Amino acid sequence: MTTLPQAFCDRMKETLGREYEVFLACYEKPHLRGIRLNPQKCGEDLLRSALPFPVTAAPFSPLSYYVPKEAEHLGVLPLHHAGAFYVQEPSAASAVTVLAPQPGERVLDLCAAPGGKSTQIAALLAGEGLLWSNEIVRNRANALLSNVERMGVRNAVVSCCRPEVLCGALAGFFDKVLVDAPCSGEGMFRRDERAIQEWSPEHVKTCAVRQLAILESASQALREGGILVYSTCTFSPEENEGVISAFLEEHCDFALVDCGVSFGRPGTIPQTRRILPLDGGEGHFVAKLQRISENGDAPAPYSYQKPSKEARACCELIYREAPKGAMEQIGDNLLLLPNGLPQMKGLGVLRAGVLLGTFQKRIEPAHAAFMAAKPQELRVVLELSHSDPRIAAFLHGEELEAPDSYKGYTGVAVDGIVTGFGKCSGGRLKNRYPKGLRNHGTAFMQDI
Repeated sequence: MTTLPQAFCDRMKETLGREYEVFLACYEKPHLRGIRLNPQKCGEDLLRSALPFPVTAAPFSPLSYYVPKEAEHLGVLPLHHAGAFYVQEPSAASAVTVLAPQPGERVLDLCAAPGGKSTQIAALLAGEGLLWSNEIVRNRANALLSNVERMGVRNAVVSCCRPEVLCGALAGFFDKVLVDAPCSGEGMFRRDERAIQEWSPEHVKTCAVRQLAILESASQALREGGILVYSTCTFSPEENEGVISAFLEEHCDFALVDCGVSFGRPGTIPQTRRILPLDGGEGHFVAKLQRISENGDAPAPYSYQKPSKEARACCELIYREAPKGAMEQIGDNLLLLPNGLPQMKGLGVLRAGVLLGTFQKRIEPAHAAFMAAKPQELRVVLELSHSDPRIAAFLHGEELEAPDSYKGYTGVAVDGIVTGFGKCSGGRLKNRYPKGLRNHGTAFMQDI
């Protein structure tokens, strides 16, 4: 059984009353595990048929599923590499379900790493509108970018910027904002011993102060009538209802809105939702707010440049037809930018849109350009099944045999989903799968 901090147990016993013993018994059981389907790349039938284990629908999102405890090494599966699914504790999907992004909207995920909620937002935007994913810690921002690329997101900006700087510069720009705030991590106790070791009542109080500051910054970025969702993966009232109450006391221009979902249970503020281990998830809190006041002028739009000939040439090496979007060269990078961008200078942008490739003395296509494509969009594709030993060899970094007629840059697809590329010549495909993603050394970050 997990040994829990006594101060945490005392508080939960006072909070839960008769349910406390049931709550405590959950810590004698394995933590819940899940995956989330990426509908931009894969359908449910294909997912179920290609996975080597059964999945069961979870209540927190139509895209989320429980996986059995014996399902191991999810990150090495071909469909994971292809971006067909994201490994995510099921209740972690609850916040985006409450946010309910719609195609065409502009959405900010302010504390986005490692990318589970951002890629869920992207799935619901369905390629229309704009997703801005921000993370203040640089190495986590890099992991966020990697996951956004793996899931094939075309209409995203990934940045590493302080919330107050980003939201001040983009005041009134977004239709919806998600603050999945850094917290004391009580919802991680069943699966991460470090979360228990780092927990203390003082840490809870420190987190609450930081969360309120982040929420203050986030409120600046929202347009009139826009929706702000605040979430944590902790149970403490100080970090949840306490933060929301403190924010509303200072912001009469925001109103608390009912979350409009049936999963979990009401918080001590009835419009909010709590999810405990006995509710089918490891632990989450969600609150939904709406801005009811004007918010000044939106930022200036981005000044798009004419498509560079190098960017066009890169597209011609990869795609059958030029994809939608603005093709630009920024430094050595050839980019496919989404529409509707604001000015981005000084906002720590790591990537806007899709990296098509790089150009120095010659053009080198990028892995991201293939991950954002469907097989029918590519000039040449080597189609493989998830059970074909060649896909395992490809994900290990090996060369493959290819038809003699295949020439040049060639996508590699598993079950009809592009998972990387190589360069074909003389009946061989030279592997271009990034070394850091290959299966002999795969490491990936999982969301809570």
